[in-house]
Amino acid sequence: MTATTQTFPTTTSLAVRQALLDRTEIALIDVREEDPFAQEHPLWAANFPLSKIELEAWTRIPRRDTRIVIYGERDGEDLAPHAALKLRELGYTDVSLLDGGLAAWIAAGGEVFRDVNVPSKSFGELVEARRHTPSLSAQEVQALIDSKADVVIVDARRFDEYQTMNIPTSTSVPGAELVLRIRELAPDPKTKVVVNCAGRTRSIIGSQSLVNAGIPNPVAALRNGTIGWKLAGQKLSHGASRRAPVEIDPANRAQAREGARAIASRAGVRRIAFDALSSLDSPERTVYRFDVRTPEEYADGHLPGFTSAPGGQLVQETDHQAPVRGARIVLADDDGVRADMSASWLAQMGWEVYVVEPVDDARRSERGVPAAQRPAAPEVATIAPATLAGWLREGDVAVIDVTASANYVKRHIPGAWFAIRAQLKQALQAIPPARRYVLTCGSSLLARFAAIDLQRLTSSEVFVLEGGTAAWADAGYPVEQGETNLSVPRTDRYRRPYEGTDNAAAAMQAYLDWEFGLVAQLDRDKTHFFEVV
Repeated sequence: MTATTQTFPTTTSLAVRQALLDRTEIALIDVREEDPFAQEHPLWAANFPLSKIELEAWTRIPRRDTRIVIYGERDGEDLAPHAALKLRELGYTDVSLLDGGLAAWIAAGGEVFRDVNVPSKSFGELVEARRHTPSLSAQEVQALIDSKADVVIVDARRFDEYQTMNIPTSTSVPGAELVLRIRELAPDPKTKVVVNCAGRTRSIIGSQSLVNAGIPNPVAALRNGTIGWKLAGQKLSHGASRRAPVEIDPANRAQAREGARAIASRAGVRRIAFDALSSLDSPERTVYRFDVRTPEEYADGHLPGFTSAPGGQLVQETDHQAPVRGARIVLADDDGVRADMSASWLAQMGWEVYVVEPVDDARRSERGVPAAQRPAAPEVATIAPATLAGWLREGDVAVIDVTASANYVKRHIPGAWFAIRAQLKQALQAIPPARRYVLTCGSSLLARFAAIDLQRLTSSEVFVLEGGTAAWADAGYPVEQGETNLSVPRTDRYRRPYEGTDNAAAAMQAYLDWEFGLVAQLDRDKTHFFEVV
């Protein structure tokens, strides 16, 4: 049975909005690729590309009877029924289509937002508006650097983002680490602390975290982050590796813990003993359990059942990590600082949040990174890299790579065509017909799911490359780079105006202008329940 022959119930835009206002659990999911999703979507819509839905669903929506409402029109094709069918096959029982799709949401007066991680970014703007978070311009920070002033600049992004481009002299201290580690970097309370990110949100949240936790130093956000720095005509550094000290002085840790707990209590964060966690489980509630320490600490040992989600990124990407609005969130750390600080922000964003009370190290008994919960990959015909190499010499074979477009550009099998799995039908219109099609991706996992889709579209033979492009390269076969064969546009990834170093000034300025308007959009939308303390 296909999506076109199976009927699905519908849910109106007004019913979705009412569920958000009632704060009952609901997952509103947009199954288009990331770029069209980023162009316009409701505030609480979560991006679940149809292309990867089997790989993500069980992790991101853990309760199989969660209320799920789907939309996703693309170029006249409605992807929602296809996604609904796959979710049913994955065991979800309460799946419906948004009646009339996104167009009906807009027609009913629903607000739509641009970009990604919009709940967090709009919340950050609201925090600055309500708390008047102090900030300094790029020119003012440059003057501090030039004068060798008593200042510490900390970058609140992920370490890999920091390495790509950073403010000269800055140190990488990802968001949740700031309150825990800042006293090691700035022990003198007179030292000025400047927090930056790529744009605005993590600078604002990072700076306000230090203020909220009672750090005695003067604190300011770098206004508009690296975007503001570039727009001011100032030079960024690249490849830096400065990180905050790992070891924390016990007295500094105690002060950080006291400040973090105080703001968490003010924000309404709840506390729960590890042995009482099962009391949160119920048939009607989704519970997300996150360890907010660094990935390295998580791998060294974590509480059973907890997923790694470094606190700064969790606050920045809550819509991705917890797409079920109205769910419960439980956070854990081993220091009494990072979970409380992260929880304080999530609580202000309207989530029901708990922090696990301190436990003995022995309770963190799980090691490594657990395998993602996914259905078994389909059984499909496979070939080894050596076989594919022979076929390519003979001809009459087309290689289709369904990896992320960014990975395709970095490396792919020579002559391979990039395709988005959900757009294989369109891809076949650009790819010359072949007697055999060989699907690949980084590891061959997504390719196995795509092979089943492709078999429905062609009478040609369909195979999957064993081990994917990684196995091909490991076997010593050549690879190439670039956008050499795109069968469909690269819409799987929205190009953020604040990432990379080659963005046009007009695009960066437009992004800042958009962020400045988010508070007004929140006022019009009225489904956010943000309460800044």
